[in-house]
Formats: sequence, C-alpha cells, structure tokens
Amino acid sequence: MPDTGAGRDAAWLQAQYDHRARVPGAQALMARWAQASALSRARMTCELDLRYGEADAMTLDVFPARRSGAPVLIFIHGGWWRSKDKSDMSFVAPAFVQAGAMVVVPNYTLAPQASIADIALQLTQAVAWTFRHARHYGGDPMQIAVAGHSAGGHLAAMLACCDWTQVADDLPPEVVTGALGVSGVYDLAPIREVPFLRDDLRLQAADVARLSPAAFPAPPVPVLSLVGADESPAQIAQQRALKAAWGPALTVAEELPGRDHFTVMHDLVERGTVAHGCALGLLGLRPQMD
Repeated sequence: MPDTGAGRDAAWLQAQYDHRARVPGAQALMARWAQASALSRARMTCELDLRYGEADAMTLDVFPARRSGAPVLIFIHGGWWRSKDKSDMSFVAPAFVQAGAMVVVPNYTLAPQASIADIALQLTQAVAWTFRHARHYGGDPMQIAVAGHSAGGHLAAMLACCDWTQVADDLPPEVVTGALGVSGVYDLAPIREVPFLRDDLRLQAADVARLSPAAFPAPPVPVLSLVGADESPAQIAQQRALKAAWGPALTVAEELPGRDHFTVMHDLVERGTVAHGCALGLLGLRPQMD
C-alpha cells in the first residue's frame, strides 16, 4: 500500500494534510473561487437552494442544460467534510454547461453535526433527487456522473460504489455512470489521526474499512482520479492507494505537473487541460473548439 500516513506521528500527518498551511496564498485562491462562483450564479440561469432531503443542509443548486438530453455532472465540494459550502463551487458550472451538460452542486450537513457515513448517505439522496428531476432541467437521468474535490472526491468514489436499489425502489442498480475525484481521499486510516481533523471527524477504527474506497471492491462504472504533482507525498499516495486497490477499474490516475491542492481545480474548468478533458470524456462530451 502506498504510504498515505497510517501509523505516522501527528506532526507529520498535520504537515501532509493541512493543505491550506502548505500552499502559499491558499486563502486568496479560495476567495477567487467564491468571487467567480458569485459571478456564475449572477450571470447564469440557475435554481438555488432546492431541497433534496429533510436536514437543513440538504439543498442543492441546479444549472440547467441548454438543450434536452444532456449528461449531468454532480459536483461535490470538499473542506474535509467539516467546512465549505456549495456556493463556493458554482464556478465549476459555466465550463460544463457551455460544453453541453447540466450541473448540480449539492450541500450536506458538515461534521461534527454529521458523521462521514451520514454525509455519504445524504448525498445518495441528492443523486436520487437528480435522477428524478433531471429531465425538468434538460438532463438525461441515465447519464449522471459525480465529481468532487478533496473530501468531495472521497464522496464521489463512495457514490460510484453504491448499490442504488438499496437507496430507493424507483432507482436502477447503477444511477451513477462514472466518477471523478480531484485530489480525493480514499484511505481514511491516516485521517483519523490528523490533529486538526480528529475532534470534528471522530473516526473510529471500524469506520476506516467501511468508509475507505480503497478498501472496497472496484465499482462497475469508470472512475477517474487526478491529483496535483506538487501536492504532499501523502495526498499523492491517496490516489496511488486507490490505483493499487482498484487496478484497471481506475481508468485514469494522473498526477498533474505544477498543480497543488487548489490550482488543480483550475485545470478542471480550463479548456485544453488534461483535467477538463477527462471530465468531458466522463460525460461523453467533446472538447469545445475556440
């Protein structure tokens, strides 16, 4: 197993996984995301804060497709399951709506008010809502891909492994047709010991196997994983651990040169990059020509 940090001392884990401390200007980058997201919501057709479940945080934003029958991208925010908001990630929508997709960005209850297991179950409801309502917004319910950044990448991988017939009787076995993790977290063994996360996540040893995608059988749908080559060795090892576990089922496992835990997201929305091309391919869309 690649060294994701299980069994390492607390100081090493903190240095490896505190991405905001590792990346100079991280706060400024996230402020740019928030500004770009506000502009996206102001300039695009969208429906905000639609309810998909009973908990206060179970809402989502929809950016409709420009024509019917479009593939659907559900994008899940990161923040170590304990911070951030869907409104921080609206900037993902324009590039994919322009390319021909419908985009959904859900919220979920944050830790410690919810456990990681609770969050994953909430997001199955967000996917089920999308399946039931996609056509109203120009989407094809049989073409739903999930993607996420950081902790959102973990959740996207979890959703790729879901047996949807256990979620609701009206769902087919494979609602999700593919998944993309951007700087995702797939082995929770070290995460339960990271000092700045420990109190909020409250992970137990038994949680590691049942909530780590790297401990699951490979899912029946294509999964792609991207990580910045300038990220910490432990974060890069998270992707390598998933590749070691899933083998060919992880159809893409790229380390993007010159990208850190935050700038890797810029590639996702920028035409002509590996990340953007991977996401379009997962949706069955062609790159746009200038």
